[in-house]
Amino acid sequence: MSARRQGGAALVVGLVLLVILTLLAVAGMSTSTTELLMAGNEQFRRTAAQSATAGIEEAIAAISTVPTSPSADPTEAGRQTVDGSTVDRYDTRTRFVDTETGLPQSSADKFVGFHFEIESDGASARNARDRQVQGVMVVAGAGGGQSVVGQIGTGLE
Repeated sequence: MSARRQGGAALVVGLVLLVILTLLAVAGMSTSTTELLMAGNEQFRRTAAQSATAGIEEAIAAISTVPTSPSADPTEAGRQTVDGSTVDRYDTRTRFVDTETGLPQSSADKFVGFHFEIESDGASARNARDRQVQGVMVVAGAGGGQSVVGQIGTGLE
């Protein structure tokens, strides 16, 4: 009789071990799927940050078109797509902040600094977003009969 009871116990113990191994396998697959999604989200967040940076670079390249009046509305580039991508995009707003005279290392106020603030929102897949704000100062010659836009354009070349 003792041999029969042990045979049944081995079957029950084997089944319990199989259930435990199955639960461990399912938990491992669930964890790996979650980690894969997290890695993808991080990749898209970085792409959104790179898109925002591209927007700042484009806004700096076009800074000579921004009106240099503190009361002027910010210059908006609108939704732009990053080169080589169909989902990565950015929106930029550039505004003139102030003019600074008496720059350090500038004798006799021959130069003036134009301060701008650029705000860029980058976006990518899975609703990934990043916002970057960058201050820019353009140094140009003071006076000289040129318009401010002409001075800035000359200062950037």
